[in-house]
Amino acid sequence: MRGARERVAFRVVSDPVFFGVSDLDVPVSDLERSLRLYAGATGFPVMKRGEGFAVVDAGGVRLRLVHTRSPEHRTSLRLSTSDVAGAIEVFARAGATRLYAPMKTPQQELVAAVRDPDGHTVYLWRDLTEDEYDFEPALPKELTWEKPAEELLQALLKRVPALFRALARYRVTKEAESLAEKTRRVGREEVIRGFILASPRVTRSRNRKPLVELGIDADKYQADWDAP
Repeated sequence: MRGARERVAFRVVSDPVFFGVSDLDVPVSDLERSLRLYAGATGFPVMKRGEGFAVVDAGGVRLRLVHTRSPEHRTSLRLSTSDVAGAIEVFARAGATRLYAPMKTPQQELVAAVRDPDGHTVYLWRDLTEDEYDFEPALPKELTWEKPAEELLQALLKRVPALFRALARYRVTKEAESLAEKTRRVGREEVIRGFILASPRVTRSRNRKPLVELGIDADKYQADWDAP
């Protein structure tokens, strides 16, 4: 008996493991109507159905629509979309009410909002592209830059697709500053060479057209085009 008691006394109880939030409950007064909105309008699949509930896979977050005669609390959802204005129309046709039209935020997002028939708010949003910014992002520079050099790089960056522009800004700036390490001053030559060298050799030829469009003799920098 004593041995058994000792074994019980020294038994190690492991801590529970938390796997993350599995579902977000959304109380709804009409389950079928809400499914038309949150699954039908969006194209999100219904994962599971049961008596008085349905689970929708909302792209990594599961919405558990729970039938309630009179929903007492309201939920706010943020739904990422490629087309905010188009998403408003889709939700409106599915029974939602428009709250406000797409608007830019200080966080560089485009956001609109609708309200479903049970009073839940759905914010429809996407990140702005750099072409939609109200400002020109600063270069991540550490050295002194001559004004014509900075103006040239900004002009070149405008010819880079917005999706890749932030990465190009960083790479070209760092490459130009590396070339100017001895003088600690970045001029147009360092920018031109940095713009060429910032890309891998296999894709470097794409950088020729923006330079030519700005009146730069790209053939003058053949050594940089051929550099490993």
